[in-house]
Amino acid sequence: MAITAAMVKELREVTGAGMMDCKKALNETNGDMEAAVEYLRKNGQAKAEKKSGRVAAEGLVKAVIKEDKVAAIVEVNSETDFVAKNDDFQTFVADVANQVLSTNATDVEGLLSEAWNADAAKTVKEALTEKIAIIGENLNIRRFEKITAENGCVVSYIHGGGRIGVLIEAETDIINEEIKAALGNVAMQVAALAPKYVSKDEVSAEYMEHEKEILKAQAKNENPDKNDDIIEKMIIGRLNKELKEVCLLDQTYVKDGDLTVAKYIAQVAKETGAKLSVKRFIRFETGEGIEKKEENFAEEVAKQMGQ
Repeated sequence: MAITAAMVKELREVTGAGMMDCKKALNETNGDMEAAVEYLRKNGQAKAEKKSGRVAAEGLVKAVIKEDKVAAIVEVNSETDFVAKNDDFQTFVADVANQVLSTNATDVEGLLSEAWNADAAKTVKEALTEKIAIIGENLNIRRFEKITAENGCVVSYIHGGGRIGVLIEAETDIINEEIKAALGNVAMQVAALAPKYVSKDEVSAEYMEHEKEILKAQAKNENPDKNDDIIEKMIIGRLNKELKEVCLLDQTYVKDGDLTVAKYIAQVAKETGAKLSVKRFIRFETGEGIEKKEENFAEEVAKQMGQ
């Protein structure tokens, strides 16, 4: 039976497997789609290790919350955005997030050695290896965090279909939809403006000294004729401006430019009668810090389909 590009495309959409793996599976099963899916499951395992060296810089961030108190956020990477949109991959990422929600592991290595919640007969690492074999790309559970709110609640926000994920832990004596909606707004602020700290109280002396040295060098280069007293005043002004950008509570609230985030939270607290404060946030952005390989996907497809 002649294997068409449409058949390869259909199998890839169903399984998320690599293009040439799909083509081979269809050839081996004489075009039988169900048999080809089974073939990929049975024969892809040995290829997983070969894929492990390839750069996985796409993927998804997923967050799950239990009873407003316990939350997990995880980043799972794939090689391409195509696979990141695959239903099978998305289900796997959701399963990983739920695994993190119940784990006692403190790092990825510990998580990988655990029994897989979705199938206790295998470990998380074995489940990951199996998924690599089926999908046909290198996949990587890159990082995770878990929060347990002792005196308040946790809310999440996912931006861009999983491109950015945020958890906000708040201390509050009232937990209702109004409070959670307000914290959701703060989570969107974190996603959009990527602060480094909740407040100035978290900024280390080392960070301050490092930034002051940089700002001092910039100021002297720009104003070689200014004396040290003037340079010092310039540094203080610039440092305060920078702190307003990197500290969440000092940022201008994106939904109301007349408020800072701190003033917005105080406004919500007054309106609801709650004692409300942001304790911490976690922000994951898919692939941040990973060097991505530039590829021409159209040329790759044309080359592979011509073989």
